[in-house]
Amino acid sequence: MADIDKARETFDRFDANGDGVITADEYSAAMKAMGDHFVTPAIADAIIAAKDLNGDKLLSFDEFWADLNK
Repeated sequence: MADIDKARETFDRFDANGDGVITADEYSAAMKAMGDHFVTPAIADAIIAAKDLNGDKLLSFDEFWADLNK
């Protein structure tokens, strides 16, 4: 099981504008900032879609946490 405080810290690094959700663009930008330049917009869309439980094309902290605890 993941540590919720560390998960929140990681989530906040991805949520660039602090609105409580991660978009595909934010995901891609965060990955590039961490050195992974291979996360294209299409890949970021697919990753978000795979974790997005309510289909809004955004990743909330609850969805992020649920994915960590699969």
